[in-house]
Amino acid sequence: MRRALAGFIVIALAATVVVDAATKFKSTWKAPDAGPGEFTGKKVVAVVITDDLALQMPAEEALAAELTRRGVQATAAYRMIPKEELRDVTKAKGWFTRANVAGVVAMRVVASEKETVYTPTVWATAYYSSFWNYYGTSWTAVRSYKTRQSRNITIETLIFDVPKDKLLWAGVSETTDAKSVQAVVLDLVTETTAEMRKAAFLPGGKIGGGVGSIW
Repeated sequence: MRRALAGFIVIALAATVVVDAATKFKSTWKAPDAGPGEFTGKKVVAVVITDDLALQMPAEEALAAELTRRGVQATAAYRMIPKEELRDVTKAKGWFTRANVAGVVAMRVVASEKETVYTPTVWATAYYSSFWNYYGTSWTAVRSYKTRQSRNITIETLIFDVPKDKLLWAGVSETTDAKSVQAVVLDLVTETTAEMRKAAFLPGGKIGGGVGSIW
């Protein structure tokens, strides 16, 4: 018996056991003219685009802390912009301008799917032990499969040069069997700063890198 899939549609690999999969970027892109040391010693704002404060606040704090550790002056967006003005692009832009922000690292969950995963235990039963057993009983028998729900999450991460209003880097990650959105976003913080070092936006990195083009 099949059960309906719930939520958004994303490409995901269904596992047969519960595993909290590591969050990695599946695809990345970097602007060809993006130079090294873009944000060293400059002000960078961590932005998690969500209405869920329980997600936004710890995720922005974690990202800002990691960026600061890597040599930039980072802050969480929720600390800089009043909540009631976050969605207003004109008012938000004013806060960024007055703070002389050089860059933004933005994260947004673009898909979160609950997928039904079918476990293989039913195939070890006598009904499936031989073709003729299966054939003889399957015309009338209705058997239930044991299932569990798997959460699969897709997140886009973007890096912008604020004064130039220009996209410098983009990446998309997919996590299967995720315990929660919060856990995935927090896990992605380390991967994001690693990619920024690889792209030489932060000290100690190398120019280049990337998994592949998403455009």
